[in-house]
Amino acid sequence: MSPLLKHPVLRRGPERWLAGVARTLQRSGLRRSTARPGSRIALAALLGLAGCHHAPLGDDNVPSSAFPAPARPVAPIISAGWSNEDARDKAGEANAVMREAGIRRGMTVADIGAGEGYYTVRLAARVGASGRVLAEDVVSQVRDALADRVARERLDNVSVRLGLPADPRLPRGSFDRIMLVHMYHEIASPYEFLWRIWPALKSGGRIVVVDADRPTLAHGTPPALLACEFAAIGYVRVAQVPMPSAGGYLAMFAAQNPRTDPKAIQRCGEDGRILPAG
Repeated sequence: MSPLLKHPVLRRGPERWLAGVARTLQRSGLRRSTARPGSRIALAALLGLAGCHHAPLGDDNVPSSAFPAPARPVAPIISAGWSNEDARDKAGEANAVMREAGIRRGMTVADIGAGEGYYTVRLAARVGASGRVLAEDVVSQVRDALADRVARERLDNVSVRLGLPADPRLPRGSFDRIMLVHMYHEIASPYEFLWRIWPALKSGGRIVVVDADRPTLAHGTPPALLACEFAAIGYVRVAQVPMPSAGGYLAMFAAQNPRTDPKAIQRCGEDGRILPAG
């Protein structure tokens, strides 16, 4: 038996987990026909804990080779926890970010690159029992540790899964907010990543980026570069505010224009300007 099916998240009240996740998936337009109460395998599939085995939910006919590589450095993935949570709360980081991002009760939010779960647990409290949080990380050990925390803190409105570096494989039309906090500079294929998460936004949904205003190799993303790479896919920046409590700024993007065909994506230089083709 897979170790994932022995996880305490699954052992503790699986029917309750199944019901909560199934409601979210039902709102997302996904079918529940193969899931039966008490079926641990079906529950694991719904939770997404076996992330790498999930079939793509769309755009799977577009290969990764169709997308250009970034024309700037990509930062290496570092520790899942970059600062003490108590210190971050004392600075008011999460509350300030969630306020500017417009996170409200009842929303469905994706926390991509969730790490140890600093934002995951606070988003769960903010959206309440009527909301849902999907937390993803691309490092399996980090995902497992976060699943342990979710079970330990009994966060019944949170699902945890393993994502793919260039494609979180999010359900279509499901999210009011997709949070990318202190991780955008670590995405090795930003154009593919941004193109593939586009369909996951609900009407009026937003992608929220929190990052430092410094070069990508120094674990930040200059705002001009961020805006250029998002615009290359067709996103529109709808807000940007300083966020000193989070060590930088917050920017929000909406999918208001047609999504760019992968073959037509224009790369951005480190200065945030579109590079000549060729």
